[in-house]
Order: sequence, then C-alpha cells, then structure tokens
Amino acid sequence: MVEHRRINKTFTRRIATASAVVMGATVLAPGVAGAVEVVIPNTDVRVEVPGLENVQGLQAVPNVEQFVPSLQQSANTYVANVAAPAPAQAPAAAPAASSSGQAIVDAVRSKVGAPYAWGATGPSAFDCSGLTTWAYQQVGKSIPRTSQAQAAQGQQIPLDQLQPGDIIAYYGGATHVGIYAGNGMIIDALNSGTPVGERPLHFQPIHSAVRF
Repeated sequence: MVEHRRINKTFTRRIATASAVVMGATVLAPGVAGAVEVVIPNTDVRVEVPGLENVQGLQAVPNVEQFVPSLQQSANTYVANVAAPAPAQAPAAAPAASSSGQAIVDAVRSKVGAPYAWGATGPSAFDCSGLTTWAYQQVGKSIPRTSQAQAAQGQQIPLDQLQPGDIIAYYGGATHVGIYAGNGMIIDALNSGTPVGERPLHFQPIHSAVRF
C-alpha cells in the first residue's frame, strides 16, 4: 500500500511538471505554427502542444528535453551540421629570386661604379652595350654586341610589361642601352666620365624595350 502511494506521488509530480511546461507554452506561445509533442518520462503519456516551438527561452528550462524530446533532437542536429573550420591556407611561396632576369640585374648591379670606356665589354670597364652583353653572359645568354642590334633582335616589350633584366634602348636610333632593374630604374654605362650607375627609367627618350 505504501509503495503504491509513492508511485502515485512520483507520477503526480511528473504530471505537474509536464503540465507546467504545457501551460507555460499555451500562455506564452504567440501563435500556432504547428504542434510539439510533450511527454511524461517513463510513461506513455504524450500531449501535442500547438505553438510550443515559438516560446522564447524554452530551451533554457532545466531538463526540458526530458519532456520535449524534439529539443534534444534539434540540438543534436545543429551540432552535427556545424561545418568544421576550413584549414588555414599556407602563404603563397615568394617568387624565386634566382630567375634569369633577376640574376642579370644582380650581375649588372655588381658593376655599379665601374668606369665607362668606349668599346669595353668588361669585366673592369664598359660601354653601354658592352655592359648589357657582359651581364647576359653571366646567366649563359648570348646577345648581339651593339645597342642597335640588341634593340632590333630582341622581343619587343610594352613598357607596362617590363620585367627586371629587360633591355631599354634610348634615343631615336637606339644608340644607348641599359638594363631594367625594376621599380622604375635602369642600370647603364652612360658616357665617358660617368661610371656605371642606376638611373630613372625615363631619364632620356625611350626608343624601345626588348627581352631575350
């Protein structure tokens, strides 16, 4: 008899708890958009409560998922569908500094300060086309000896597509050449009394730009 009373009290408490959830849902639900099933744990008692899914803060009620199983299912579904963060991409590799164009620039830059001498092709003194010829030889490239031949036989390049190592020819007859060093600068052997040096790309009228 005592055991029977305990079961009845437990069952009564569960009914009361479920009723509180149901009543709260009925009072607070702003509108009927469907029905949510409310169950009494360890029993076959189930109640369909219209609009319960609209109740704000329902998921914060302690142990509410015991009475509203759909809340637990929704939580599990949400966790399962969370996309894993994309792995961080490795930074793009920097362009190799040992490209032939940059190697040509490095070679000619090593001669900055060397004296100008007409007809000289280095390694201690240079004229303009002698300097470009010598620099290209350092990367295993053979190009014509004179400035006019270099301008005529190289691949013509628009100025907006210049790359380090390209040859820039100056004046109407391509009588002077220098090597494009990047950043709007060239390196050349200018004239007698002026050593090999770095100058702005447009320091004189440009005839053409070529690449070998």
